[in-house]
Amino acid sequence: MLAGGGARRLGGADKPGVRVGGRALLDRVLAACSGARTTVVVADPRPTSRPVSWAREEPPGGGPLAALDAGLRLSTAEYAVLLSADLPFLDAATVDALLTTLRTSTADGVLLTDADGRDQPLVAAYRTAALRRELAALTERHGALAGLPLRRLTGSLGLIRIHGPEASFDCDTWDDIATARARIREHGHVLDEWISAVKDELGLELDVDTDVLLDLARDAAHGVARPAAPLTTFLVGYAAARAGGDREAVAEAARKAAALAVRWADEDTTDAASAQPADKRPADDRPDASAADAAPGARPDAE
Repeated sequence: MLAGGGARRLGGADKPGVRVGGRALLDRVLAACSGARTTVVVADPRPTSRPVSWAREEPPGGGPLAALDAGLRLSTAEYAVLLSADLPFLDAATVDALLTTLRTSTADGVLLTDADGRDQPLVAAYRTAALRRELAALTERHGALAGLPLRRLTGSLGLIRIHGPEASFDCDTWDDIATARARIREHGHVLDEWISAVKDELGLELDVDTDVLLDLARDAAHGVARPAAPLTTFLVGYAAARAGGDREAVAEAARKAAALAVRWADEDTTDAASAQPADKRPADDRPDASAADAAPGARPDAE
């Protein structure tokens, strides 16, 4: 992951540390590639939400090819996912798609194209052997990698392109930052973004079925009382942690609590029905009149 650079269009701000949806851009990208065996960030060390290895290009600020070369020196993997640190909408599914496409092809790399169809070589997966081969050739040709543009490398590779306008959206300007911040607060995104931010903040890896918890909160609020919703979900989380803390533990605790909320609500309905006078109850709940008036032992047709 390349997290250096001067961020000139951001006025020299610390771009990887700029927050979108409560999380630093760097941490958002790290979350998308959490399944990596080794994660190398080429930049000066800083606090991050996940453990990483740090590297620095020579000289510092020497550009993307020098940074890539520095990062590769800390990896022995067959495949490398190369990312910039300013991708607010990158997700694990996109990273998996890049790697799957590469593994099932003979290409040197697979990269995303943006909304305008332009190549985004810093949202891509490559065969590390191909990267090392081309970096060595460029070093031999130019004497050093510093200052060389990334296209000098990608232009020599056999690449597959996948259109990915959302995942490849990067933040080069403050307008881009504002667009990203507004986007994650849209109705269809805000809940997932908030849950992801909370999990990162608390250091949780748990994959929670949010629909189950939302259904539970609704049942507790409607069937018991509105304040019961947050308190119940807290207790479910606590019970799940005591039971092992995995997805199944959460689901089981939520199931039990939801069933209790239904029973709680049903008691009010049942008690209210039982308290009604006999002549006010639904017809199905009243005893049969002819049977009630008949004398013991009398036949229904007796005069």
